[in-house]
Amino acid sequence: MSFLVIGECVADIVRGPGAADVVHPGGSPANVAYGLARLGRPATLLTQLADDPSGRLIAAHLTGAGVRLAIGGVPARTPSAVVTLDGRGQAAYAFDIAWTLTAEEPPATPEPVRHVHLGSIAAVTEPGAATVLALTGRLRPAATVSYDPNVRPALMGEHGPAVARVERCVALADLVKASDEDLAWLYPGEPVEAVAARWLALGPAVVLVTRGGDGALAVTREHTVAAGAPAVAVVDTVGAGDSFMSAVLDALAGRDRAALAALGADALAGLLARAGAAAAVTVSRAGARPPDRAELDAALGAATA
Repeated sequence: MSFLVIGECVADIVRGPGAADVVHPGGSPANVAYGLARLGRPATLLTQLADDPSGRLIAAHLTGAGVRLAIGGVPARTPSAVVTLDGRGQAAYAFDIAWTLTAEEPPATPEPVRHVHLGSIAAVTEPGAATVLALTGRLRPAATVSYDPNVRPALMGEHGPAVARVERCVALADLVKASDEDLAWLYPGEPVEAVAARWLALGPAVVLVTRGGDGALAVTREHTVAAGAPAVAVVDTVGAGDSFMSAVLDALAGRDRAALAALGADALAGLLARAGAAAAVTVSRAGARPPDRAELDAALGAATA
């Protein structure tokens, strides 16, 4: 099964207390593609990269894991984000990014695309967001779709229009993953379960909500399942949600829309456990470094022992 991920690459300049800056390859969609490739899934990333040191670093990182790159325009410089870590490893971001994706046709892939993942900055930042949504709409008849808003308030603009852009993406998706922090910014004061119900009414079959150390929630029209988070010593949280997303897509590979809608409580619990184990591996080490399949299997085994 072939995956197409559409979205930005970002050079994460990680800045921690008392430490020198370190540059890590990043960008939420790029991290998801990388995570899929680490799990052995054929993944193509439609993105933008400049021919500069950060762009070359990111390209080598992705292709080294097996990600196929499709470049939809070359920006003046590779986008970057200064990631400031506090004493608990929690990350805050300051961005230097533009998104001008140009691609009239989906990229050529070795196999037909059966799943499209979109999200983050690329799904809501014009002029490139219009291209992302148009391509996703064209591929949707033959492919399932996932979406992660990965809200970055500094880049979202006015609140009302930002929510409308996010909900337009939700309506395209069969599966949506968001963090509780995303939902708190989009819908202040509204309970997580109420937001999940709102999104399910727009069209998705499954809504997943990550809650950091409090675990995660899976909601469908028939079931609501909660899972705790594995105990882990946190180095930093960069890429944790993307690692969670990659593990979800890996676990659900090959399921069509009807199969996603039919997921039962046990299947949802297993999905949350596997994705939570992947996120735990990622936060246990520096940078957005998701596990490969052997590491994920070992982490899941340790969590359930």
